[in-house]
Amino acid sequence: MSRLRIAFVNAAHDPTDTRRNFRRELDADLVEFDATGGDLPETLDFDGVVVSGSRSSVYWDEDWIAPTKEWVGDAIDAGLPCLGVCWGHQLLADMLGGEVDDMGEYEIGYREVEHTGDSRLFDGIDQQFTVFTTHSDAVMELPPGAEEIAGNDYGNHGFRKNRVFGVQFHPEYDAETAESVTKGKELDDDRMEAVLAGITDENYRAACEAKLVFENFCEYVREVREVESESGSETASA
Repeated sequence: MSRLRIAFVNAAHDPTDTRRNFRRELDADLVEFDATGGDLPETLDFDGVVVSGSRSSVYWDEDWIAPTKEWVGDAIDAGLPCLGVCWGHQLLADMLGGEVDDMGEYEIGYREVEHTGDSRLFDGIDQQFTVFTTHSDAVMELPPGAEEIAGNDYGNHGFRKNRVFGVQFHPEYDAETAESVTKGKELDDDRMEAVLAGITDENYRAACEAKLVFENFCEYVREVREVESESGSETASA
């Protein structure tokens, strides 16, 4: 069977680390689009969609955000499996009718998240697991009909609705990215020191378990592709 062809909507303003991390973790041919630069797909001819994080907020009035929302909305309507990470998670929730807003605080660093055990996205991952998080916006209200599949004391960290999945944390991060992102944040000295001190080999190894979400998503996309292919064959022969 041919490799998956996935539209990678890169919403990072400095896309280099994001590109490296997602290409390393996803077992698929990623067709990358620089969303902040106005580069979006002209077709829906993909097996699935992955939307990255961003330093923007989904509710900001930036020129590139509305077209990105429009294309992602078309992909959802077409039934393409979608996975959003951090900002991508919030974008998908917003497009499906959820509410995204400022948390009034910052969650950053290696943190514990718990999944419900009800979603295949977390197959093989301990119910309580370690992740790296960095966000000040959150999905405050899930889309109608969506189910929460992960969370912690800061709020929602994962949802699913039909073929759409979102995770608030960053399973793609390596330790280098965690450190550089942290240093780019406006944190007071004590908190900056504490977060940087937590970026250890031990915590990174623990967080690698969460990378299984990419394997699980790709497996799901393959299954959807197979079902769609069989359905198309039946229609053609009817």
